[in-house]
Amino acid sequence: MGTGGPVGASVSGMTQTPAPTPTPAPALICPLCSCPKFQQEESRSDSRWGFTSHRMTLLVCTNCRYVLHFYDANSIFDFD
Repeated sequence: MGTGGPVGASVSGMTQTPAPTPTPAPALICPLCSCPKFQQEESRSDSRWGFTSHRMTLLVCTNCRYVLHFYDANSIFDFD
């Protein structure tokens, strides 16, 4: 059954490779003016018939006021 060895130990001659280290998130810049500064806002949009509501994080460029929309909490960018 089990070898009783530590996790990651060799089993039947096979070794387990370590998990890759996560890369840091890229710097967020405005696609229009390349400004790296944003104002963070929260938004909510209702569906067509009003049965569901979608929450979004909005990042507004402080230079040109272009709005970037982010849906859901799963993003490579950390807004906190």
